[in-house]
Amino acid sequence: MAGRTSKTEAIVLRSMRFSEADRILHLYTAHRGRIGAIAKGVRKTKSRFGARLEPLSHVELMLHEGAGELQTITGVELLRSHRLTREEPYRLDVGLIGAEAMLRLFGEPEANDRAFGALARFLDLLDETPAAASRPALDPLVLSFQLKLLWLAGYLPHLTSCVECGSQDALAAFSARAGGAVCGIHAAGALALAPESIAGIERLLSTPLADAPAAQLSDRARRDALAVVKSSYEEHGGFRLRTLSA
Repeated sequence: MAGRTSKTEAIVLRSMRFSEADRILHLYTAHRGRIGAIAKGVRKTKSRFGARLEPLSHVELMLHEGAGELQTITGVELLRSHRLTREEPYRLDVGLIGAEAMLRLFGEPEANDRAFGALARFLDLLDETPAAASRPALDPLVLSFQLKLLWLAGYLPHLTSCVECGSQDALAAFSARAGGAVCGIHAAGALALAPESIAGIERLLSTPLADAPAAQLSDRARRDALAVVKSSYEEHGGFRLRTLSA
């Protein structure tokens, strides 16, 4: 069977060794969503496009679809290397968190223009993000990105009023099962949040990614935002991100 060839923009989310010379790539594409592909011979020193397929690279691919599940990469044009992110450990860790979140929340071969655009924007901004002394998982940019991905995936955390009774007063906790903030009356079993954290998480969710570094969140607000993200993953997706375990 001859199969068919197509062209698409893609961002490399993960790269794994396969045989002595090949790699299997998890890609998020502009036109087909998440797909798997094999890049043959890219581990050879004379490979024509091995260096263009590093994790987080934004590329334009020629893909050949055969009988198997994996497509074959037959051509690569590098659009943005994101070398500045890959070569700085802090930025790389932040980028890999975002890539894994994308992989887990949007794991189907179904196009989502807004999700692809958010991922591309996140990586562009990350190239300009200064390294910080805090854990990469607490970086405001990656927290904002994950909250927006949860929204795009249909798991929007509601934070402006109690999801149980509608009260806007004395919001005290977050319930992933209920889908948002709860007041003190309905806080049993929920994740306790500081008032400043609820306001900070709402800012991260509602403002553009570019504004996340200027959100001026306290350490407590960042930790609470991370806890909200983690609990949402576990409740709605049934998973934990490996990159958030450290």
